[in-house]
Amino acid sequence: MNVAFTDGLSNMHMRRAFYIGRFQPFHLGHYSLIKDIAQDVNEVVIGIGSAQKSHEPKNPFTAGERVMMIKHALEDAGIKHYAIPLEDLQRNAVWVSHIISMTPPFDVVYSNNPLVVRLFQESGIPVEQPPMYQREGYSGSEIRKRMLKDEDWKSLVPRAVIDVIDEIDGVNRLKSVSQSDKDYND
Repeated sequence: MNVAFTDGLSNMHMRRAFYIGRFQPFHLGHYSLIKDIAQDVNEVVIGIGSAQKSHEPKNPFTAGERVMMIKHALEDAGIKHYAIPLEDLQRNAVWVSHIISMTPPFDVVYSNNPLVVRLFQESGIPVEQPPMYQREGYSGSEIRKRMLKDEDWKSLVPRAVIDVIDEIDGVNRLKSVSQSDKDYND
């Protein structure tokens, strides 16, 4: 008698979505959108864009720190995900192939970035354009601006992200990398 062993996935198709962002930092807008995406799929592949960038005013956090932010913020919600750092590739014609080579397989892309939408559509991959979640307040540039001015930024990110930023002294790093050398030569 042959007994077939299955791992629970063989009899069903695992549906995965891909979502990309810089997550500088990961905020409540990202969190809400990923929670919505997770209701439609089994797993979410999260591309951490511009992974090679850090210690800059627009990109203060490293790829590893952004992985930590995402992992800790999503673990409480029970969202199955992969956070994959992706370096920029300055050749749009081969960008989708690059993404596919660096990530687990996925069935659908969620994005509102016109270039991302266009590139995936041209590659024949379905794209969903979800509504943005309070885009005016929940943006990385708004959060970084508030950090620099010592204004409330903590209400715009998940608690776990506050913990990561505190652990790495991220606010002081942002303030340091946002200064110019003229600040020291006066």
